[in-house]
Amino acid sequence: MALRNIFMEGDPVLRQRAKEVTVFDRRLGILLDDMLETMRKGGGVGLAGPQVGILKRVAVIEYAGETWELVNPKIVSSSGSVIGMEGCLSVDPRKDGKVARPQEVTVVYQDRNGNRKERKVEDWMARIVCHETDHLNGILFIDKVMKEENQNQGV
Repeated sequence: MALRNIFMEGDPVLRQRAKEVTVFDRRLGILLDDMLETMRKGGGVGLAGPQVGILKRVAVIEYAGETWELVNPKIVSSSGSVIGMEGCLSVDPRKDGKVARPQEVTVVYQDRNGNRKERKVEDWMARIVCHETDHLNGILFIDKVMKEENQNQGV
């Protein structure tokens, strides 16, 4: 395993849509392993391909003692809404903010071997899945940060 460079806000790679993975080989496994190591080193809970300069639809998540690899993830349903604070390894840590996300999502994805999976997650895991899926579509959480109600009232 090797550490990868994390691309930061302002780099055009973060604003591009990642391409679907069609080859499930040793190189994909190495990429996923490297991403997990890089995410852990950075202190994050999720990392997507574009964040390491790879425009492939891959993401890794590690939260609440669970490690999860998602290849070609698609959110197929969602319900509820909850507001929570978010940050990102690709964005200055001083730019965290409140983002509204679904409380529950169902995601269809493949594992590193190409096997199709489906899983329903809720609360923070749903938030992480949405955040990483956004990365695969060229969207950063800062695009969705809620404006404070009193921000324009001179308070």
